Amino acid sequence: MSQLVALWRRAALLVVLLLVSATALARIEPDETHLQVAGEVAESLRYGHYANVEFDDEWSQTAYARYLDILDGQRAFLLESDVADFEHLANRFDDMLLDGDLDGAYDLYQRYHDRARARYEWLLERIDEGMSLTFDSDDRLETDRSDAEWSSSEAELDELWRKRLKNAALTLDISGQSRDDIEANLRQRYEGQLTRLKQTNGEDVFGLFMAAVTGSIDPHTEYLSPHQGESFDIQMRLSLEGIGAMLQSDGEYVKVTSLVPGGPADRAGVLEPTDRIVGVGQEDGEMINVVGMRLDEVVDLIRGPKGSVVRLDVVPGEAVDMTRSHEVEITRDTVDLEEQAAKGEIIEVERDDGVRRIGVITIPTFYVDFDAWQAGEEDYRSTTRDVAREIERLQDEGIDGLMLDLRNNGGGALQEANSLLGLFIDRGPTVQVRDAQGRINLYGDTDSGALYDGPLVVLVNRLSASASEILAGAVQDYGRGLVLGNATFGKGTVQTLSDLSHGQIKLTRAKFYRISGESTQHRGVEPDILFPNLIDPERIGESSLDNALEWDTVREVQYRTYGEPWEYLETLRDRHSRRADTHPNFVYLEQRAELADEMREERTSVSLDREQRQREVEEQEAAQLALENQRREALGLEPLEEWADARDDDASDQSDDQEDEPVDRAQVLEAAEILADYAELSQRRLAGNP
Repeated sequence: MSQLVALWRRAALLVVLLLVSATALARIEPDETHLQVAGEVAESLRYGHYANVEFDDEWSQTAYARYLDILDGQRAFLLESDVADFEHLANRFDDMLLDGDLDGAYDLYQRYHDRARARYEWLLERIDEGMSLTFDSDDRLETDRSDAEWSSSEAELDELWRKRLKNAALTLDISGQSRDDIEANLRQRYEGQLTRLKQTNGEDVFGLFMAAVTGSIDPHTEYLSPHQGESFDIQMRLSLEGIGAMLQSDGEYVKVTSLVPGGPADRAGVLEPTDRIVGVGQEDGEMINVVGMRLDEVVDLIRGPKGSVVRLDVVPGEAVDMTRSHEVEITRDTVDLEEQAAKGEIIEVERDDGVRRIGVITIPTFYVDFDAWQAGEEDYRSTTRDVAREIERLQDEGIDGLMLDLRNNGGGALQEANSLLGLFIDRGPTVQVRDAQGRINLYGDTDSGALYDGPLVVLVNRLSASASEILAGAVQDYGRGLVLGNATFGKGTVQTLSDLSHGQIKLTRAKFYRISGESTQHRGVEPDILFPNLIDPERIGESSLDNALEWDTVREVQYRTYGEPWEYLETLRDRHSRRADTHPNFVYLEQRAELADEMREERTSVSLDREQRQREVEEQEAAQLALENQRREALGLEPLEEWADARDDDASDQSDDQEDEPVDRAQVLEAAEILADYAELSQRRLAGNP
């Protein structure tokens, strides 16, 4: 790039920065509104939160550390000397909050703001001077610096950012972009980040401070600004027109944590939990790089009117390198309630003495038409009513056992978990709810009789949360059936939303406990028989969240048991292991989970040498492809040429070939085998032949 063009661009950038506003360089100050709200939040936390919140030096140190993580979690902007200058705040966060004296928090933000502004300008100067696009050094870039020491000098940070800039360019180079496109793409990225930084106002900084305050107590308590509160209300009404995905910040990236059942992304089949979104584009518009962008800004880009198309640049969660992104399209829409409805089917399991017919009911969420229910309508829609109809239909067709598939079910209406359990027991408690004062309320089924009293299993995974965990835990505690799959999410807390003079606060007010007295919080529900886990529990689940409330117990309640399925576990586990050790799909699941663990341990840095980077990526993808083709060969399927084709094949294959659905279907089919074994062993005991 010529010096003339570089000078022109630098001058143009200067004009843009001046136009962002002359006040952009002025100090960002809190206003009286923020001082008042800080006191209101403090009172809410002290007297309304479930935990015994004490604003002391220990809490202050936690909140201060979290504030630093929010500002500069990757240790990429602030220097060791900067942090030392504000070390006195570590024991003052309680005083700042209680007294409404926010100057220290705003001063620290201002230091970060100045450092970040200077760094983005430094990056743009490097690009304008002409980047070196030779990728043949022995350099490596650490991919996660959240636990790194603060840099001691500007030169040390310059070296870090030299590597980060080189890595960003290498990522685009490997994806096939030209030199001009790479420079234009990176310039757009850093100019966008600089512009957004310049637009930061006092409300934004107050939100960051509040995030540190509330997030130091538990991950579900949060302050919502008026704008955030409006978005939250829209989500709670399920009228959000977008893609139906729950997103979370993950360092510089935005990560998919779950998909709304029946939502556009779920129906399209192009996103999965742990996928990272690195770009967002509208229809045929330009793809905007969102690396380093705030979560709420990314959500605003993705949200849009029903019927419009959003394009996402996505890096699969299991990808070994950020260069392995691909573009997907999703048509924005509202949630399809029919897709959320419970649905049943029958799976036939071959045995030497005949066929066992296993009923399977998939329950994506716990729903109820509250308006129709409150209006007294007799035919209102609910999970329990839909499941009851499916059970009656399956029983009419003749089944030997029933499976409830709660995988990916993030919860919903608590009353539905209670009434649904009532289909399988003759009245009794379902869950205990303990409030901040230690008072315990008991919820359960009050209707006598059970609709189904045969062999029962519940299939869960890491994304089964809240009401799903309550139902699974109750089935396990009552001895009513077996729980199969993976340890659940561990969301065992209850939140309420309260108005403040400015904004709202979402506050953790209570905690769920099983009838056995064990909390579902943090640990979730442990299955009786474990399946291979493809979702990393360190990245998804309550235990992966900072400052999650701990697991504990209360006194168990009185309840009767309906059986002793644990007596069959040794035999059931042995039979399961023999099948899983030889079935191509389960062998694949086990080996893929092991490989994913190995790759997560190895993925701590990336090479900045193009050939070495390619070799590392190709070696890891070759291992993934070999596993996939080993499975396909065992099933008599055509091998794939590239590992990336495996995911596309899973998303596009809507045929009746159930053998070609390794994750979802293999688990359902094996759960049906276990249920058939369980039914057989139960019948033997009833017949007096254990």
